[in-house]
Amino acid sequence: MMRARERAVRFEDEYAAFYRAEFPNVVRTSYLIVHDRQRAEEIAQEAFIQLLTNWRKVSRYQQPGAWVRRVTIRIATRSAQRDGRRMALEQGAHVTPAPAGHNLDLLNAIKKLPAQQRAAVALFYFEDRPLPEVADILGCSHATAKVHVFNARRRLADLLREEVLDVERR
Repeated sequence: MMRARERAVRFEDEYAAFYRAEFPNVVRTSYLIVHDRQRAEEIAQEAFIQLLTNWRKVSRYQQPGAWVRRVTIRIATRSAQRDGRRMALEQGAHVTPAPAGHNLDLLNAIKKLPAQQRAAVALFYFEDRPLPEVADILGCSHATAKVHVFNARRRLADLLREEVLDVERR
């Protein structure tokens, strides 16, 4: 009986430590897709609830963080697509405050990208993840992830009136 209790406590402690370490970055990734801080937190919480439900299995994965990001991106992308028309109407009405330390012009330009490109930008540039990991999290091939990053970079350069630099991170 005591062993089961010890395993349950360890299970909870491992999950809690993982949650504390990963939650802020997962919220940021979600925010860069949906551009609404409260909704981004709700999406991240929903993904972490799914993670808790599957923690015994997912905690044994080589990269459990990729699993929770994949779930978060899927939920955020659906939300962004569903709310796309509403966001377009409201875009002129108010400006979403930028997270501390981020360029407002850049964040507004990111808003104009398709959801998958926003996710790729969040993972590649803001979380500094290599392309193969971006591909794994997005559930696509390495080449597709590279295309998402490349197209996003070109579109952002155009929107920000900057030169496109070819940066590759393996």
